[in-house]
Formats: sequence, C-alpha cells, structure tokens
Amino acid sequence: MTQSENDITVVHVMRHGEVHNPEGVLYGRLPGYHLSDLGRQMADRVAEHLADRDITHVVASPLERAQETAAPIAKAHGLDVASDERLIEAANVFQGKTFGVGDGALRKPGNWRHLTNPFRPSWGEPYVDQVVRMMAALGRARDTARGHEAVCVSHQLPIWIVRSFVERRRLWHDPRRRQCTLASLTSFTFRGDRIVSVGYSEPARDLVPPHLRAGAKPVKGAAKSYGA
Repeated sequence: MTQSENDITVVHVMRHGEVHNPEGVLYGRLPGYHLSDLGRQMADRVAEHLADRDITHVVASPLERAQETAAPIAKAHGLDVASDERLIEAANVFQGKTFGVGDGALRKPGNWRHLTNPFRPSWGEPYVDQVVRMMAALGRARDTARGHEAVCVSHQLPIWIVRSFVERRRLWHDPRRRQCTLASLTSFTFRGDRIVSVGYSEPARDLVPPHLRAGAKPVKGAAKSYGA
C-alpha cells in the first residue's frame, strides 16, 4: 500500500491480563508466569470488545502472559500472534524478588546502589531505551497494518513510558499514577507516519480488582489530540 498522509492507522497497545503470582514476586522477564483464570477472562473480554474492529495484525511480547493475552484477539480475527522482542517488559535488577514498600527491601544495604537515581532509573532499563524500542515496535505494527488497526500486547511500564514520551511528559514518574490498568488499551492513531492522537480505555475494568485499577486522579494529557 502506498504510504500517504491520508492513511489512518490505529495501533492499540494492550497491557496483558492478570498473572498467576501467589507469592507476589516481581517476575519481570522471567519465564513461566502465565495468566490466571481471571487474566484469561480479561483477555477474552478485550477480544470481544475488539471483535468488530478492522484489526489485521496482532503482535505481542515474547513473554507467556503477553502471548496468552493476545491469543483470543488474534483468533477472533483469524490471525496468528506475531512476536516482537521490543515489546518485552522493562529489565529490573529486582526481578525474581519481592520488593515493595513495607517489605524491608529499602533497609538492605545491598539494594541501596540500585536506588540512587530515580530519573534514569538506576534499578533497571533506562527510560530512554524503552522509548526507543517501543516507538520502533509501534512503527513496525503501523507499517504492517497500514490503513487498518493493529494490537500490540506489552507490559505496564514500557506502555506508560512510550505514552508519556508521545504526550510530551517527563519520563520519570510516580508508579502509582500510571494510567495503564490490567488489560487496558492505549491507542495511538497515526495519519501516515505521524501520531495524531492517543486514547485510553479499559474494556475489562469491571474484572480488575479495585486496588489494581488506574488511579482516580485524571492524567494530564489523557486522550490527547495532535491536530488534523
């Protein structure tokens, strides 16, 4: 298809559904973490939500939870799930551990060197690196589905970082303020190769436990438009 400023392409970037993780491990890029029963319900719900959309390409992070989330969407459109390493979860030095407020992690001297710079961040993959790979993955999905719609299944932090970049917000942030609930859709509309708007929706919101839903406070720049 000829590339043109009149080509409208929508790339929906979906966060995977709930994962079976009874021990509360920060699983990161570890293999073996699959969707829970509720996570599969979330994936099915989003597949139903997108059933009438003009989706011609479905691609996911290689991690099991993303591939499993993408499967019912691809099936509904008679497609295979492609894989793109650039959609993978952000690297994190605390992968495989329980790490959070109140668990004593901040009192362990061995962890302090990883907590020196929240702007980079010092504990994991640099935000700028996430922007580069995610923008490249969006571009590939756009080109593959040119003039139609694509679904990319990824993970919370990379999705939020690429959205923040597109909406011209600073990349360092309070994780509690991310608007990227389980099984949510962050939708980038392209005119030609240019992003002209960003939208956000939660088709499976009623299935998401209340404490895991996006914060009640609105995010600056939500559903932003970038002109004609």
